[in-house]
Amino acid sequence: MNNNEKQQMLFVQLISSLHGAALMQLGKMKNPATDKLERNLEQAELTIEMLDMLKEKSKGNLTNDEEKFISTVISEVKLNYVDEKAKEPK
Repeated sequence: MNNNEKQQMLFVQLISSLHGAALMQLGKMKNPATDKLERNLEQAELTIEMLDMLKEKSKGNLTNDEEKFISTVISEVKLNYVDEKAKEPK
């Protein structure tokens, strides 16, 4: 594996890790440590902001596949965030 392939793999792992964290924070996935659904929208919002920052800071340095991957992940977690936010009492 060359250095470029390794960096691409590490980038995908980082984004996947943040994706999983956001889904747990949104209560869409069980926390493996507690085996429970836990919801923390403030933390989810911070994770989404981190994903947005990574996309912005890496602009122009990503392959088409990496750009599509991070954009898809961000779209998914933002849609789930809006869904969960709508469930909060007014």
